[in-house]
Amino acid sequence: MIKGINHYNLRSDEETMNALKDFYINIVGLKLGERPAFKSTGFWLSAEGKDVLHLSSTKSNEVRDHHVNSTFDHLAFSASNMPFYEKILTDNNIEYNYREVPEIGTKQLFFKDPVGNGIELIFI
Repeated sequence: MIKGINHYNLRSDEETMNALKDFYINIVGLKLGERPAFKSTGFWLSAEGKDVLHLSSTKSNEVRDHHVNSTFDHLAFSASNMPFYEKILTDNNIEYNYREVPEIGTKQLFFKDPVGNGIELIFI
């Protein structure tokens, strides 16, 4: 039986992986966590002590396209302090959209990471 989402993984070349690491730490607010000594290089990023995003390097000669039109739209993080995130996004020239859903009591910010993956921050 499914209990919830454990983590998601983004795989890329090492230069892109490092850019994604910096973005998810400096913009989204994830923390660098402990990662087992796998053969590939990578990072595990966490929220409140739980790894939620795994970044890993592509295998030799493997190419991953960026900004691909696919079925993946975005990943949502629960967050607090919306003015803090609005400032960070504005200060870093990251375009974002705001949406409020009064029926469920949430406010949301939507934006893209450096390779075009959608991010949603949900504020309750």
